[in-house]
Amino acid sequence: MSTDAPRLPAVLPAEPRTLEALAERLDGELRLDDLHRMLYAQDASVYQEQPAGVVFPRHREDVAQTIRAASALGLSIIPRAAGTSLAGQCVGSGLVMDVGRHMSAILELNVAERWVRVQPGVILDDLNRALAPHGLFFGPDTSTSNRCMIGGMIGNNSCGTHSILYGTTRDHVLELEVVFADASCERIKPWTLAELRAHTDSSNKGALATGLRALQGILSEHEALIHERYPRPGVLRRNTGYAFDELLFSSAPYAEGAHTFDLNRLLAGSEGTLGIITEAKLNLVAAPKHRGVLVAHFHELQDALQATVIAVQHEPAAVELIDRRILELAKENIAQQRNRFFLEGDPDAVLAVEFYRDSPEEITRAAEALAQAFQDASLGYAYPMIHPPEDGAVWALRKAGLGILMGAKGDIKPVTVVEDTAVAVEVLPDYIREFAALMERYGTQCVYYAHASVGELHMRPELNLKDAVDVEKFVGIARDVTDLVKKYGGSISGEHGDGRLRSPMLEQFYGPELTRAHRALKAAFDPRGLLNPGKIVDPAPIDAHWRFEPGEQTPQVDTLYNWEADEGLVRSIEKCNGAGACRKLAGSGGTMCPSYMVTLEEKDSTRGRANVFRNLIRENQDPRQAMASKDLYDAMDLCLSCKGCKSECPASVDMSRMKAEFLQHYHDQHGTPLSSWFFGNYPKLSKLATLWPALSNAISGTGAARWSMRRVLGIAPERDLPKFAKKTFSQTYVAWRRATGGAEQGPVVGLYVDPFTEYLEPELGMSAVRVLESAGWRVKIIPVHDDGRTYLSKGLLRDARKLLDVAIERGHKWSQKHPEARIVGIEPSAILTFRDEAPDLVSPELRQDALRFGERCMLFEEFVVWAHDVRGHFSPPWRQESMGEVVLHGHCHQKALVGTRASERALEIAGYKVKTLATGCCGMAGSFGYEEEHYELSMKVGELVLFPAVREVPMGGAVAAPGTSCRHQIFDGTGRSARHPIQWLEWALPAELVVG
Repeated sequence: MSTDAPRLPAVLPAEPRTLEALAERLDGELRLDDLHRMLYAQDASVYQEQPAGVVFPRHREDVAQTIRAASALGLSIIPRAAGTSLAGQCVGSGLVMDVGRHMSAILELNVAERWVRVQPGVILDDLNRALAPHGLFFGPDTSTSNRCMIGGMIGNNSCGTHSILYGTTRDHVLELEVVFADASCERIKPWTLAELRAHTDSSNKGALATGLRALQGILSEHEALIHERYPRPGVLRRNTGYAFDELLFSSAPYAEGAHTFDLNRLLAGSEGTLGIITEAKLNLVAAPKHRGVLVAHFHELQDALQATVIAVQHEPAAVELIDRRILELAKENIAQQRNRFFLEGDPDAVLAVEFYRDSPEEITRAAEALAQAFQDASLGYAYPMIHPPEDGAVWALRKAGLGILMGAKGDIKPVTVVEDTAVAVEVLPDYIREFAALMERYGTQCVYYAHASVGELHMRPELNLKDAVDVEKFVGIARDVTDLVKKYGGSISGEHGDGRLRSPMLEQFYGPELTRAHRALKAAFDPRGLLNPGKIVDPAPIDAHWRFEPGEQTPQVDTLYNWEADEGLVRSIEKCNGAGACRKLAGSGGTMCPSYMVTLEEKDSTRGRANVFRNLIRENQDPRQAMASKDLYDAMDLCLSCKGCKSECPASVDMSRMKAEFLQHYHDQHGTPLSSWFFGNYPKLSKLATLWPALSNAISGTGAARWSMRRVLGIAPERDLPKFAKKTFSQTYVAWRRATGGAEQGPVVGLYVDPFTEYLEPELGMSAVRVLESAGWRVKIIPVHDDGRTYLSKGLLRDARKLLDVAIERGHKWSQKHPEARIVGIEPSAILTFRDEAPDLVSPELRQDALRFGERCMLFEEFVVWAHDVRGHFSPPWRQESMGEVVLHGHCHQKALVGTRASERALEIAGYKVKTLATGCCGMAGSFGYEEEHYELSMKVGELVLFPAVREVPMGGAVAAPGTSCRHQIFDGTGRSARHPIQWLEWALPAELVVG
């Protein structure tokens, strides 16, 4: 591979004098519309400032062209990758440069030499998946690994859970390709002293040479002061200001025994203020052979800190702390509830200590030795050992910590202000003791979690940043903790960087001399202050440009849903802190956000939609104006209402419900589209159509009907609407009951027959009846005929409320007559509506009845598992032979609200082996995939994971999908037929009981 610096064209065109002229010269895109400026006005910090525009470069020439234009126009450039910064690095008034959209290629891999060359927009988990077949990975592993990008990791010098073993990002940077403030592009690698002299030759006037000369002067003049005032060498995480100390410690001619000068050690952690990275060559490490996690439980936080000092002496790969606050909040998050299985008793804190070893036996010995050491020191009370793959739940809970915290209800939140301090691990207990005393003086509670092994706990005081008094506390805490960190020789920025949050503390931390040195370095590399100004050097006040103004009142919005659980719609939106878990791609697994996985547009992520929603409501005195916004409509348009965010977003932001709420208000002001009315009223129209099903099916298949549906209703011509059954379920069931008499003995189970089962797939209802009665249960059809799901999907909440009021009144009366009976549903989105939305949408006087009714409702497979494993009364005459393998694709709402384990277990009970596909949303999403404007996206979502996975199933293989939309989408996308798990359960019965 050539190490020569790439050359830009010898003759450059004149600098563009307008942003429109810049747009014409880019191979990438430039967005200047209000929607994009709103989307990129914030990151995951407390800061917010609307940029002039957003650039999506495709290559280094686009980066250089943008720098030249910004220089000519007097604009700054704010480099941005995933936008997960907690310190405000990605917020500014200039041009935001999003390198993650297009510059995301893995360019070259050398397995033998263990290095890889990548563009800055490569996502860490995607990189490691590509490296896994070679037994390699990139060592630093942040908690945001499924969306954070290499460029951002280098900019912040990110670390991660295993930094005690693998160090920081700068420790793995071999070379960088950088575009500097004069638009020159240079490849930076370790240089010999002769090469360094050549780069700093006085005849060279470029930004790199000027910056290097200034750097040499600073290191020579301030060497003693740097050694005196920078964090102690024993502090492994040290990102406070520019890394002058790193060069003194490791580079020639300053460090004894060093033979090269490595500028990359300073560029890593410089937060895009000295140059913009367009390529990186990275060192790789060998994947561990075996791993295991000891989870030590402690009654007191201080005991856990004392135990950390012992743990690091046992050669762990990681030692992570999780405190009581996170463990308690995890109970309220659907996904993280399942990840608490390892907890014993009621710990105040736990330490997750991971070991990497060459054999399982060595893992066991290491864990036992550490547990014994804890016991000998009278530290801890339980020490469970968690082995793969269950250890993934421990790390999932730990990684979700930030989002879980931000999902706390109300305006008092655990805020990011001093969460990034780091000290030497041996003084961590004393430091935290003084820190806790400081929090007591401020009268605030504090959360403690994360990287105990390297002396960096993420500590978050709980404050209300809308309250002027708490804003003063915020500023005071920042100042006082800066002094406390200095006392212990630590770093105020361990891994999250300085940004807008800690840069104002740098002069207090380092003093005026080193502050001037920082300023001199920035001025040499970037004399016009183009690159990420206000970070590290010349910052604005710490409390400038916040998302909220002190004393700001939270807007109140009249809503259809009851949002009391989050203290109103606006606070529910505000739970999104910008951490960006919704920006993960399909390879990382999970469901949210399916449209973002295809478009890679920020507006199509849960974070993007929440930011637009929050900003518009905040900016408009009359919330109705926000609810009428075309920008908000555009942001919500591609939300598939999959509900993935309700469980996968650590803060449990429910964008599906927010979309439905918004659409009702939008329809109120703009009118309800005919297509929305059609799909919302589909059950009513189906009832009419099934009076003459053959005629209805024949007419819907004609060319004239298809033309009309496309022109009037916007239905994609590639789609066929489902065919109506010759007989409804009710008609079929009555006839069957007359012929057979049905079960007259056994406990009662209620069957809810949703509109799709009633009019389109009555055979599913009959399969359910036969399976239940063959298992010894007496089926009663409950007198509820619709759940309002089609209304909800189109934002017709008033219609949904009227329908649900009737449904709950009838359902509750039925439940009173059958107080022990569970209610079983077939279609996941339908039956789960009674558990999820109904209690918060029905009329207030029916809410308690709705809650009680919802508690009775179960998916069919959930009931099978409950009846078999808990009640002990589910014993159909299953066939005795093995039923083979079933490949299962779970429904989005099922995965979000209850998971797929019940479907797996029910099929296992019937004798099947189950392979659950790691699929997200199928892409159909009710009517979404039928709409012409959404058809292409719908199919692309299917192609992410589902369609390829189904195509790999051998012809004739069994595919199960509980959702009717999923089954239609699978057929349309692959030509393969999937069946509801109920049908596979029925197929496991003796032939005489199975309807062909």
